[in-house]
Amino acid sequence: MTQTHGLAQEAAATQRRTIPTLMGSQTLGGIGVASGIAVAAIVAADVSGSDALSGLANTTQVLGGALFTVPVAAIMATRGRRPGLVTAYLIGSVGALLAITAATVGSFWLLLLGTTLFGASSTANSQARYAATDLAPPERRGRQLSWVVWATTVGSVLGPNLIGPGKWVAERLGVAPLAGAWVLSMAGFLLAAVLLQVLLRPDPLQLSRDLAHRARPAEEQLLPVAARKGHVTEGLRLILATPAALWGTVAVTTGHVVMVAVMVMTPLHMRHGDAVIEVIGLVISLHILGMYGLSPVAGQLTDRWGAARVVLLGVALLVLACLLAGLSTDGFSAGLTAGLVLLGLGWSCTMVAGSGTVAGSVPVAERAAVQGAADLVMGLSAAAGGALAGVVMDVWSYGTLCVVAGAAALALGAFTVARRRVVSLRP
Repeated sequence: MTQTHGLAQEAAATQRRTIPTLMGSQTLGGIGVASGIAVAAIVAADVSGSDALSGLANTTQVLGGALFTVPVAAIMATRGRRPGLVTAYLIGSVGALLAITAATVGSFWLLLLGTTLFGASSTANSQARYAATDLAPPERRGRQLSWVVWATTVGSVLGPNLIGPGKWVAERLGVAPLAGAWVLSMAGFLLAAVLLQVLLRPDPLQLSRDLAHRARPAEEQLLPVAARKGHVTEGLRLILATPAALWGTVAVTTGHVVMVAVMVMTPLHMRHGDAVIEVIGLVISLHILGMYGLSPVAGQLTDRWGAARVVLLGVALLVLACLLAGLSTDGFSAGLTAGLVLLGLGWSCTMVAGSGTVAGSVPVAERAAVQGAADLVMGLSAAAGGALAGVVMDVWSYGTLCVVAGAAALALGAFTVARRRVVSLRP
């Protein structure tokens, strides 16, 4: 009993330091990610000369976020959260530098390479939410995860609104006007990496494994600890073998695909109606506020209601969001703005509830591999959705895109109800 109490106190003390550190890095990283997202589609359209190709900039960013999950998960599995997160932010910084260069010289392929590397920053932002659960007690897992998600609010809302100041920075540096947003991105990523390197100690994942080992019977503690390689293929196998992990992965993936598909095409939809870049940035900021601003509420509801009920709430919000956005005219409108805010709220519900389920469905030794695999599936699916979004909008319309996205959200609702025995509708 004394040993168990001591381990719980050690975990709680470390968690009290871990959460503020992760929140700080999420704020800085959020500035970087959101700044890049706000200008990527427009710069891609200008550089390529084709609206049909405009979605590729954000799509490659999402694809990069998915692909970099593989090496980052492997680093975390063997060395812990800190080196994995720091590495991801440094790669994202290199991507921002390449995007600045591409926008300035007018190279579309260099832009896509830059945005692919830039996507590693999304890997860091995404994996940080799992770092919040390593030492969290099960009954507070949703809330503590959601606070780290919420911390992205400040940076993500501020990021798109820095397009104007970014132009000033770009002018001073002699680069393309919209490339200034990526200058701010690079600064945010580098500061986030420094913060994590200095303050994320002890490493929460390494400590959670150590505490789990020390909690075992004395004779079992003498046994060697198996090497952890963090293979995503092993994570995928475990997801398929664990019903709760499978449902959680489907929830975060579908919610993310719906959000990405509609969000990446909204700036272009607005520009077709002659909306100025600052207004576009404001709408994207409000959307991101919806994504992160009420995530603690989603966390509280997950702990109280259960994950499935919160995902169903998210489905309802996503469907309403697609309806409002799909009925909007080109340019700026109140209906489009409301739709984008609700799109963010629906995403928050599916992300927080689904992620908490993935985090708590497997033993600590397998968490990095399973979480990496879940984010890989989510990222690859969203990348495909973003690419198809550009084609659907170019061939048909933004409204058609919203109809397709709403249908995907409804499919998640049906899947959740069908799997109610796996993930109870009650907490």
